[in-house]
This record gives sequence, structure tokens and C-alpha cells, in this order.
Amino acid sequence: MNSNTFSKHLQINRINVKDNFWKKMMELARTHVIPYQWEALNDRIEGAEPSYCMQNFKIAAGMMEGEFKGFVFQDSDFAKWIEAVGYSLMWNKDEGLEKIADGAIDIVCAAQQPDGYLDTYYIINGLDKRWTNLRDNHELYCLGHLIEGAVAYYEATGKDKLLNAIVKYVDYVDTIFGPEDSKLHGYPGHEVIELALIKLYKIKKDKKYLNLVKYFIDERGKSPLYFEEEGKKYNNKFWWEDSYFKYQYYQAGKPVKEQEVAEGHAVRAVYLYSGMADVARETNDDELLEACKCLWSNMTKKQMYITGGIGSSQYGEAFTYDYDLPNDTIYAETCASIGLVFFARRMLEIESKSQYADIMEKALYNGIISGMSIDGTKFFYVNPLEVVPEASEKDHLREHVKVERQKWFGCACCPPNLARLLTSIGSYAYTLRDNTIFMHLYMGGEISANFSGKSVSFDIKTNYPWEESIDINLNMKEEAGFEFALRIPEWCRNYEIKVNEEKINFSIIDGYAYINRKWKDADKINILFKMPVEIVRANINVREDMGKVAVMRGPVVYCLEEEDNGPDLHRVYLKSNPKFTYEYDKDFLGGAIVLESDGLVVKEQDCDKDKLYVYDSKIEFNEKKLKWIPYYLWANRTPGEMIVWVRKCI
Repeated sequence: MNSNTFSKHLQINRINVKDNFWKKMMELARTHVIPYQWEALNDRIEGAEPSYCMQNFKIAAGMMEGEFKGFVFQDSDFAKWIEAVGYSLMWNKDEGLEKIADGAIDIVCAAQQPDGYLDTYYIINGLDKRWTNLRDNHELYCLGHLIEGAVAYYEATGKDKLLNAIVKYVDYVDTIFGPEDSKLHGYPGHEVIELALIKLYKIKKDKKYLNLVKYFIDERGKSPLYFEEEGKKYNNKFWWEDSYFKYQYYQAGKPVKEQEVAEGHAVRAVYLYSGMADVARETNDDELLEACKCLWSNMTKKQMYITGGIGSSQYGEAFTYDYDLPNDTIYAETCASIGLVFFARRMLEIESKSQYADIMEKALYNGIISGMSIDGTKFFYVNPLEVVPEASEKDHLREHVKVERQKWFGCACCPPNLARLLTSIGSYAYTLRDNTIFMHLYMGGEISANFSGKSVSFDIKTNYPWEESIDINLNMKEEAGFEFALRIPEWCRNYEIKVNEEKINFSIIDGYAYINRKWKDADKINILFKMPVEIVRANINVREDMGKVAVMRGPVVYCLEEEDNGPDLHRVYLKSNPKFTYEYDKDFLGGAIVLESDGLVVKEQDCDKDKLYVYDSKIEFNEKKLKWIPYYLWANRTPGEMIVWVRKCI
């Protein structure tokens, strides 16, 4: 690999997102989600599961008496919250929020031990027990999130109190882990420190942080297996010993370069893969990059839902096997889709191929924002594609599938993860490589960049994903020669690109349209992506979806809800050649394109309630108008049934 060809994402402060879709989401995160989560971290949300997060830090700092409460990884809730705060402050200065954040940082830093250690679970329960259960007790996971939060807050404010504390902690950790005989030859049970250390390395420019993350990745899964030896030494119960996962639950059953199939806990997996991609990029490790490509291919082509959800099984919150994608017992944790976006972004930094941005777009517009209510105060941990309320209530195999979003979770990884993604969303849209600017996601707003020392700003106007056109106006003081690379979405079969109202020649390379020319002030690019309603079918190996189809328009997946279509959605069929109409409804749940189609429903009289089985293959239908809404908006009204994959007449 030649590092000179790597793309770099534009910094958040060089991107001003203004479009109706994402700006609304960002403002929701800033004005509702971040304040709401601060209340949750302080256990002030009535009716919600307590967090104990800030209470634990106060106890660890000696500010109050008490015992550690919550999960062993509770510290990470603060870390993700402060990261979201940092991103938010980059594009919206808020003295009040900054003051709250500074106060929280004071509490957290007061808990730090003289040697730099900072994990409330062991500070409260006994420092002599630290590093005795790397496999399950999340010390390095919490540190990873603290690194990310500290870096984001420092970049936003220039304040380095938290960053300095975390650097001290990482420097201490560097004395504990490594290849030397005097150090532990371990690595985290729950990955995330891998990609976090790369962020710290980029800020501090200290090679020991790069060497540490490289060690964690290279050591993982080597024989003798550290987790196995650790378990024997400290008599740690191994939860997955009798499962088919075993140590691959932690992606640690074999060295990462030998792994070809996405396995185990889905969030851990994509965090690891993101770190692997980072290290491959920074160290020019082609073998590691090939492992990333292989894992990406398996995950996105054989183990991913149409919404960008991954991790199909509630058992272990995990991947299972190729094409196992049930819709009603699904897991598809919000955090897993967010981690998929992290992985996609890092692969884009290595090679500008549209397959990564296509998946990033799929997850963002569907399986991620479905995890939050439109008012930003309720959340899904699990993102199902089919829901029957009675099943969720009475079938323990489906009890994890909620019909309504929850106020908070005792294990609250998803809400703060959403907040930090939404507040940094602009940084996923564009990258620069040499003299080329890549547009991966179509967000309205303003971006600025330099080409050969010449400053250029781009004003992007669009109502994507609802409307088909994107207009890009260029502003510059002098002419500049550079290349514009526009992603042609996988879902788009007909498109048109013009410059100054004229059709132009361009090259298509790896899913991007490259326009190379001398640009001048007031030049205008117009892109038109045709967005007809599309009927989508699954691979024939996906057993649950045989004979069924899904409905999409542009990047948006649609679903049927009981609110609009009545109960018993399993009886609904699409006609063989359905006709769709659509319009933008500004009053529908904040504004969205809503679809209508003709359909069929199995007649009620075909069901003799006194007979469970009938010796007659004839089925009769009634005509039925169907109303389809964007999947991400489901469960914002009256609780009821929902379905994405419906039967279709041949």
C-alpha cells in the first residue's frame, strides 16, 4: 500500500451541514439527546433504568460514599457523552453545555489514581483486582471510549484537562501490556481501544501509541491464548465455553489475519475491524488489509440486513452463519450498525470504492436512525424487521424485540453512540485525496478545501433522500484544477450529471464519476439520481425471505405499520405488478415521502376458527390499499404490528 494515496476525511469544522434531513437530526442530538443523556447519566429520568455513571465517578473520587453500581463498563456512558458534546461544540458553540462538560470532567479526573489508572469499577472494588479479567471486565474498552471522548473535546475546545488525564492513563497501560517478558501479553475482551489509540496517535504524534494498538491486534488470538490462560489463573467463569462461539465470541479464537468470516459479538467485531483497517493504513500492512476486505465481504454480502443491521442473534448479540437473517427474532443492535459505519469510513480512507459508502448510506438512513424516536428521548437497542406485539410480550424468544422505544437502558451503549455519530455526521460525507474531493454521502451544506494552495468552497443544496437532484455551487477567488468524484449509489440505475447546465464526459471508476477540469468561480454541478420505487428481493439462500419482497425508494427502506394498514400484516400480499404513488408529507412525523400501493389481503372467511388446518389449497383475496412509511420512522405512533418483507404474488 502507498500511504500517499490514502484519503483523509474533512474535519467537522470545515463542513457546515445545512440540509433538512441531517441538520434536523444533528439539532435533535444537540438540543434534546445530549441534555437528556446528561440527565440519564445522573439518574434524573423518571421511570428510566438508573445509570449510576456519574455516581460511580463521585464515589471513586471520594466525593460521596457508596458502592459501585451498574455494569462494569458504566464509565463508557460518560465517555461517549463527552465525545458527542465535543463534536457538537465543533459546529455550535454553547457556553452552558461547555460549563456542564467541564464540571463533569473535573469529577472524572478527580477519580484518577496516582499511577494514572482510571476505571471506577476497580477503584471502588479494589485496585488489586485490576487486569485480572481482560476478557470480560471491559477495562480497556472503557479506556478506549475515554480516549475518543478526550480527543473530541480537546479538538472542539482546546481544553486538555481530560486529554492529559487520559494520556497519563494510556502511558501507564503501555507499561502493563506489550511483547516484553515483564509485561502482560493480553488484549481487550471488548474491542474499541484499537481505533481510539489511532486517534490519540494522530493528536500526539507519539509512535508508542501506534505500537501499542498494533500489538493488541497482532497478539489477538495467538497461541497460547491469553484469555484461556487468564481464565485458568484467576478462575474466571467462561460464559461461552459450551457455545459454538467459544473464543471467537471475542474474535480471539485465532489470529485476526486468519479470520475470514464475521463471527461472535457483532459490536466487538466491527470495532475490531475498524481498528484493523486503521493499523493497516498507518503501517502499510497489506496482509491485514486483505483480512479487512475478506471480513467486509462476508459481513455485507452474506450476514447483513437490508437496513444495514448486523448481528442477527439475540444469543450473544452475535453473527451466526451465512444468510441467517430472521426478521422477527432479529437482534441488529443499533451500536452494531454504527460500528459498521465506522468500519466503512476507514475502508474509504484506504480505497475510494463505492461499496463502502453504499453500505454506510444504507445503515445511516435505515438501521441506525431507527434506533431513536423523532423527539430524541426514546431508543431501540434492537431493530427488528417484523413485529407482533403479542409475540414480544408472550414469547421469550422474542421478548428482546420491543414494540416501543425505551426511555433508557441499564446497558446504555446505544443512545450515546447515536449521539456521537449524529453530531459528527458531516465528517462521513467527504474525503480528500491528493487533488480529488470525494462525495460519499449527499448532504446539503457548505464545505471548504484547498487544492494546490487554492481555497475552494462548495455550496451543496439538496432535499436528499426525498428529492432526486443535488446542486453544487463552487466559490473561489481564482481558477483551480482539481477532480470531483461523485458516488453513483448502488440503488440508482438512471442518473445524469451536468456542469453549468451541459452534459459532460466523466469516467466511472469503482462506482464514482470522476470529473477532472479547470474550475472557476460560480461553476455549478447538477446531479440527478432517478428514484423510482423499487421492489427488492433477497438472495435465495435467505430462507426467511423466500417469496417475499421489500420496498425501497432511493436509499430508504419502507415498511407497513398496523396504524395505517390494520392488523394481521402477515396476510398482506403485493400484486404481481404493483402500482406505487408517493408524495412528500411535511406533517408526517417531521416530514417524509410516504408511499401508497395496491395490494391484496387474504380473505377473513378463508379462516375457519374451528379448524387449524384445511385440506384446500385455494386462497382468496380482497383488494387492499397499502400505505408504506420509511422504516426508520416506525414505532413513533400507536404501538402495533410492523413488517418490512411482505409476500408477493407471482
